[in-house]
Amino acid sequence: MSSVVAPLGGTPAAAQVDTTTQVWVKAFDRRLGAAVEAIVAMLIAIEVAILFAGVVARYALHMPLVWSDEAASTLFLWLASLGAVVAFRRGEHMRMTALVARASQRTRGYLDTVAIAAALAFLAFNLWPAYEHTVEESVITTPALDISAAWRVAALPVGLAMMAAMSLLRLLKMSSWGQAGAAVGTVVAVCAAFAAAQPLFQGLGNLNLVIFFVGVTAATVLIGVPIAVSFGLATFGFLALTTHVPVGVIVGRMDEGMSHVVLLSVPLFVFLGLLIEMTGMARTMVALLASVLGHVRGGLQYVMLGAMYLVSGISGSKVADMAAVAPVLFPEMAKRGARKGDLVALLAASGAQTETIPPSLVLITIGSVTGVSIAALFTGGMLPGVVMGAALCAVIGWRYRGEDLSQIKRAGAAAVGRALLAALPAIILPFVIRAAVVNGVATATEVSTLGIAYALVVGLANHRQVDWTRLRPMLVETAALSGAILFIIGTATGMAWSLTQSGFSGDLAQVMASLPGGAGMFLFVSIVAFVVLGSVLEGIPAIVLFGPLLFPIARQVGVHEVHYAMVVVLAMGVGLFAPPFGVGYYAACAIGRVDPKDGMQPIVGYVLALLVGLALVAAVPWISIGFL
Repeated sequence: MSSVVAPLGGTPAAAQVDTTTQVWVKAFDRRLGAAVEAIVAMLIAIEVAILFAGVVARYALHMPLVWSDEAASTLFLWLASLGAVVAFRRGEHMRMTALVARASQRTRGYLDTVAIAAALAFLAFNLWPAYEHTVEESVITTPALDISAAWRVAALPVGLAMMAAMSLLRLLKMSSWGQAGAAVGTVVAVCAAFAAAQPLFQGLGNLNLVIFFVGVTAATVLIGVPIAVSFGLATFGFLALTTHVPVGVIVGRMDEGMSHVVLLSVPLFVFLGLLIEMTGMARTMVALLASVLGHVRGGLQYVMLGAMYLVSGISGSKVADMAAVAPVLFPEMAKRGARKGDLVALLAASGAQTETIPPSLVLITIGSVTGVSIAALFTGGMLPGVVMGAALCAVIGWRYRGEDLSQIKRAGAAAVGRALLAALPAIILPFVIRAAVVNGVATATEVSTLGIAYALVVGLANHRQVDWTRLRPMLVETAALSGAILFIIGTATGMAWSLTQSGFSGDLAQVMASLPGGAGMFLFVSIVAFVVLGSVLEGIPAIVLFGPLLFPIARQVGVHEVHYAMVVVLAMGVGLFAPPFGVGYYAACAIGRVDPKDGMQPIVGYVLALLVGLALVAAVPWISIGFL
């Protein structure tokens, strides 16, 4: 899911009238932004067409398109890079804003500007290595399309250059150039201080791992620097100042992390989720659940859990899930006397409950970085979500045992039947997606295109709610969210490689494997670690960093890799949606338009229930692997 973000570069309290330069800069920024958005929208549409054509040609016509995967992979790196540009321009890259939001307006504006300057520094450091990487790849010819690999890799220097240009435009657009100059000066001074300390770093050995990968990363994340940039700056500093490894290796690892074809399912599932909301399919599922359970005590709360479970099986994005469910249910729940704080607490808890429901983007990421079968992860993820939901239902039953239902009428059989008929196409979709993967009709990457085609057909034939004017903004929104996610994966891949080469992975494996208590203690330590990581880094970057290190250890101590995946994903979900640091909680508050402090107390009971459910999933492997 996407983090709660605040636009980079806050407006000072005393905003000044735009100068001629600023008017010109803003006009240029609008034109450049519109051009990039048009390109990324087109790229997503082309990717959907290519992959769907590949499925039809292979499965229906028995004439495989040998070039389709290669073409999709080539365009994907451009989509990831330019999507990151769109996200950067919009200020939508994942950041931890919990601490920055508490600062004064002046301090917050300064820190936002420092974040822009830090991003500009990272981009400037890697522009030339990205160009060199493109030159090196130009001698390679792709097997199917028979073109130079430089056509694909050129996306990296172009994307980095455009993000650097966006950084400069942001600084030039600011009303207070003095603040911009101070922020740039701060970043330059810090970089110069680190460079001057290079001789000192040479003699510190493994302490450098703490300084850069803990100290630098934590400091930059806490002051609101985008998480991807924080990872990149820490890795660049470590390689440049403490090793003899060429810094160009960062770009190579970014290429590897961002161009993995399995990750192409990220933007496609995000777009599918938006289509589900637009066509009204999400609303029909909620209406069905409400007609069945709306007359029981806590009925609409149970409906929220069920709706999140069903919608999560389609969209793969927690923000999209919550945004689809909350507006439909919150008004009626409030009429029945539910407090806003309790509503947003349950919404956040239901987000944690459904983290393993396929097609979870975190599960897809685990499959891409650890080699675990995505089909097995999709199969294993269903029942753990039911267990977590049952734990939440126990809390709902207790809290709403005295709810007044005297004014609520039970829906008749005819009304339930009509709701079921309307919701049937939406209910079928998750099963279609799973069946297509398990039966080999489509890969985990391609299956999203079947869902997209299905949603469009159902929207036109059944709901007649396909608003074609909304498609382009949805494509752009998909590219921005996907670019932000994939940029994190790229820089986190570089950090993970550096940690591995430093010997840290070997030391970690030795410590974790030697823990007393065997598999049980390993799972307990993993749960604690990933709850913390989930609240700070979110699921995807945490998995990219630590998945390749910890999954082999899990196998070594006898923990099934699918079972371990369910445990760590649910643990990260608890951390992600639990205040005070879980950014998913603040996303739920933003969607519900509720002050975060109102949900702090109500969510405690839900978090405790989630922890009980998580302990049960960890203790009983069959819950995760019984249907494999």
